[in-house]
Amino acid sequence: MVKTDAEWRAILSPEEYRILRQKGTERAFTGKYDHHFKEGTYTCKGCGTELFDSTTKYNSGCGWPAFYKAKDDTIAKKVDRSYGMIRTEITCKKCDGHLGHVFDDGPNPTGIRYCVNSASMGFVPAEDKKQANQTPPVPKQ
Repeated sequence: MVKTDAEWRAILSPEEYRILRQKGTERAFTGKYDHHFKEGTYTCKGCGTELFDSTTKYNSGCGWPAFYKAKDDTIAKKVDRSYGMIRTEITCKKCDGHLGHVFDDGPNPTGIRYCVNSASMGFVPAEDKKQANQTPPVPKQ
């Protein structure tokens, strides 16, 4: 997905733009999804791609939303050498938006911790998704 800088700025808030497009990080314990545990799907704020199911979210205590498993084929990994550290950055495969980082200190069954900025995600409640997937009844004749 290719958009100009102006197009990204038009669809994202300044904070979302800073994080998704400039690889920023929100302050720990400030994101709206850190302690959010409703049933549903977390999506990329840049393009709407479904990234994480709420059943894989857990409280890691790190100050950012944490997941132990991403949806298949949605996350790209890149070496990040910023701030004098070597980490693995995670981005959305569809729009290349910066999501956060992945670490190998997560819980079973994967041992993985996807540490994600709240501002890089949207959330679709399970009930909304269920209603959107329902087929309207066929009228009786």
